[in-house]
Amino acid sequence: MSRIYDGWERLVGVVLKREEDRQLALCESFSSSSSSADATSRFSFSFNSVVRDFRNDCRNSGERLDPADLSSQETLFFRDVMAIEYGELQKATKNFHPDMLLGEGAFAFVYKGWIHEHHLTATKPGCGITVAIKKMNLEGHQGSKELLDKIHYLSQLRHPNLIKLVGYSFSAKNRILVYEYMCKGSLDNHLFRRGHNSLNWATRVKVAIGSARAIAFLHDLEIPVIHRDIKSSNILLDGDFNTKLSGFGLAKDGPTGDRTHVSTQVMGTYGYAAPEYIATGRLTTRCDVYGFGAVLLELISGRRIIDSERPAGEHNLIDWAKPYLNGKKRLPRIVDSRLEGNYPPKQAYEVAKITLQCLSVEPRLRPKMSEVVGVLEKL
Repeated sequence: MSRIYDGWERLVGVVLKREEDRQLALCESFSSSSSSADATSRFSFSFNSVVRDFRNDCRNSGERLDPADLSSQETLFFRDVMAIEYGELQKATKNFHPDMLLGEGAFAFVYKGWIHEHHLTATKPGCGITVAIKKMNLEGHQGSKELLDKIHYLSQLRHPNLIKLVGYSFSAKNRILVYEYMCKGSLDNHLFRRGHNSLNWATRVKVAIGSARAIAFLHDLEIPVIHRDIKSSNILLDGDFNTKLSGFGLAKDGPTGDRTHVSTQVMGTYGYAAPEYIATGRLTTRCDVYGFGAVLLELISGRRIIDSERPAGEHNLIDWAKPYLNGKKRLPRIVDSRLEGNYPPKQAYEVAKITLQCLSVEPRLRPKMSEVVGVLEKL
């Protein structure tokens, strides 16, 4: 569960410069206008107070912090992301009791808690809103300046199909990020883990549409964001199987202007990473399209993209399944048997066709994510 919420706090490298400038201008206009008090109330707090409190904590603890690092951003607001007192998070998690632990990773523990929807104070279990509280290991985490930048940036990325950062608690001794809680866990769990009921066809299509919308939103920004780790374990589900995309730890700014790609160190998850990216390190939005095609194939087949326990020749799902995607009569051979035939054949074939296009070895032949959304929404 910890890895579900990994990455949002590591998204500082994906900065939309023009959007940042626009938000700064807006914040400056708030401070100089007669409505500045209303703006301060609406956004709850200023970057200035966060910086001041953190500097005091650092001074008391002996942690080094260069004041120049933060001075240029002290007029910014974090939209819709509020500071939460550490004591309230202690109460919300019963002092971070093991019974409240959702999961752990190399650099963080994730706890379940309940807080008041508006005041963001601790409430009794079952009251208020449920949240996932990620308490980070200071030794393994990035510096204070980077985390503050990330919180500011995440406050700008809002979409119904992106995981929401609710708040944070930030001091020299504690770095905590609070996310909305996704009670159904990840798509990976529902497709591949024992103990989960199989998703029906309509739900699978719903998940596909929500995921595609999230990726299209990122790609259609003025400076596109390339997620770089599209996979079923980064697709989260709420109680109604609405989709939220998470796992932004590898995200990068996409190419702009005359640039055709971004050159990066190859990172991602084997099986979902586009072949041209693995071979060259050249990153484009079409790499995300390939990863989404892999997820679509998992939704169709109910199989993992890589599974060494399968018979010889079937370990790599893409290699094995591709020949069956372009024929109506052959497609049932790879459709998840747990559906027991309860799916509309014509609709399944349309999904198979767009899946095959997304998985094209030639990047230019892959559709844009906005085009994928259009196809799926017409089903």
